[in-house]
Amino acid sequence: MPEDLSEVTTENERARPVTDRPLGRGRPEGSTGASDAYPKACLRLNKFLAERIGVSRREADDLIAAGKIIVNGKPAVTGARIDKNDKVCYNKKIIPFETDYLYIAMNKPVGYVCSRRAQGDAPTIYELLPKEYQKLKTVGRLDKDSSGLILLTNDGDFAFQHTHPKFRKEKIYEVELNRILEPLHQQMISDYGIMLDDGPSKFTIIKNDGKYIVKISEGRNRQIRRTFAALGYQVTRLHRTNFGKYELSGLKPGKCAIIKP
Repeated sequence: MPEDLSEVTTENERARPVTDRPLGRGRPEGSTGASDAYPKACLRLNKFLAERIGVSRREADDLIAAGKIIVNGKPAVTGARIDKNDKVCYNKKIIPFETDYLYIAMNKPVGYVCSRRAQGDAPTIYELLPKEYQKLKTVGRLDKDSSGLILLTNDGDFAFQHTHPKFRKEKIYEVELNRILEPLHQQMISDYGIMLDDGPSKFTIIKNDGKYIVKISEGRNRQIRRTFAALGYQVTRLHRTNFGKYELSGLKPGKCAIIKP
């Protein structure tokens, strides 16, 4: 059953835990922390930096190349691996190897981007997050004109398991179009797929009171919008309600809640 996020919001919409563990901390079953998840010298330095200081792996590589990351008193090199016995420093501060993992669900409003930096006049969702969640990274993205469930975490493995195509995590959207979807077009998308520039696009469509429920296990850029556009439709509303086992119900726009992995 999906995890109902309405159970983890309080009166002031701040999150509370859904388990007996410390807020949002923990690892998926079978793992107890960073030292368990990553055997000796098995953790890439850029991945470590991305999880700990909230940058992308490319940005982490840039920091390493610029000589801003020090490992055991010496400038780090691109492609380096570390273990829990290494001392990693950034801005003259030690970055702890062990960490608590945090998992957040957010109801993204329309008009916000999921990047850390604002794009033009569009603000970023990070402006809506409490300070203690600012270093978390989004698990996939929703475009500026879309709304709904977005997950954030500092756990790279969790993010990988929810975004890599091989895991086929189902996402569910409420979709509204500028006109009624022709039955033939619905069948074409659901049964055969529509060829886009980056390959065929196929997903389930269920009509619901003049709106449409879309179920999809892929996560290509603006895939739903592009698929309908290929048949002459414009998506006027795209709202994600489910992502894997997580469900949005009860979480108000712009608010977040701690979830369990």
